Amino acid sequence: MKTKAYILILFLWSTYCVFSQKDLDTLPQLDLFKIALINQTDSYITFPTDIGNIEPLMFEANVNPSFVVRERKDSKLMAALTPQITIRMYNEESYPVRTPSYIPQVAVYYLANQKKALNCLVLFSKIAHHSNGQDGNFYNEDNTVNLESGNFATNFFELGFLKTSYSNRLKAIKTIKSSIEVHPKSWMLQELQGKYSGLRWHNSFTSFKFPLNEDNTERANFSLKAEATLMLDNYNDLDVFDLDRFNASLTFYYHPKFLEDIGLFVQFYHGMDYYNIYFEHQISVIRFGIMTEILRF
Repeated sequence: MKTKAYILILFLWSTYCVFSQKDLDTLPQLDLFKIALINQTDSYITFPTDIGNIEPLMFEANVNPSFVVRERKDSKLMAALTPQITIRMYNEESYPVRTPSYIPQVAVYYLANQKKALNCLVLFSKIAHHSNGQDGNFYNEDNTVNLESGNFATNFFELGFLKTSYSNRLKAIKTIKSSIEVHPKSWMLQELQGKYSGLRWHNSFTSFKFPLNEDNTERANFSLKAEATLMLDNYNDLDVFDLDRFNASLTFYYHPKFLEDIGLFVQFYHGMDYYNIYFEHQISVIRFGIMTEILRF
């Protein structure tokens, strides 16, 4: 009788191990490269249907490919070079594209800790340049900011961390990011000093949802990204608790099965206009568009 009990226990334990390993093997896997991609700004193009107080646009497009430098795929240290470019085509006569944003950047990522395949802590640093490619006077004759050809340029560095985890119940990868962005005064135009925030605290939460009833986990069907930025320094004589110091966005992304490398997104954004010399504008906008594949496995 004892022998049969031992055999039954051994059988149940073996079955548990086999199925547990199967579940582990079918989970999406993260490496340093994929974690870095989560941190990069998405490439997208909007539809001419923005709702809010932004100028009428035909589209806004963000092009942000990443060129990775690493010794091998399992390296704990890697760099990503990104020639980020953002453009807006205005819904005006001849559809002008004014003062594109150029944000070339180099980011370095270090895998500091990995307890499990999907439970990682990554430290990162970034150095970047932000300009609009113009060389005109910053101000017009009436002392307003020259939005059409005024020179805008600043340089900054960013330090932060990324923490990833996986919810087996929700079949979703979760990422938390926190970082500090610094624009030293000597790195920005004199006209921007005191008007443009040089100390910013970024926080974001991202979740990638995978199919609950399918074995195919090559891509997430849904993703959600919530971002918030708080400007910490003294600029524009703003009070400490002034709402103009706060930027927030919420982006929902859906990848339908009939599309291969792009999906649909809707985004709400409120805060300072991030489009270079338009920084004095406060905008609240809901936008729709298409976005490149955020994450593949």
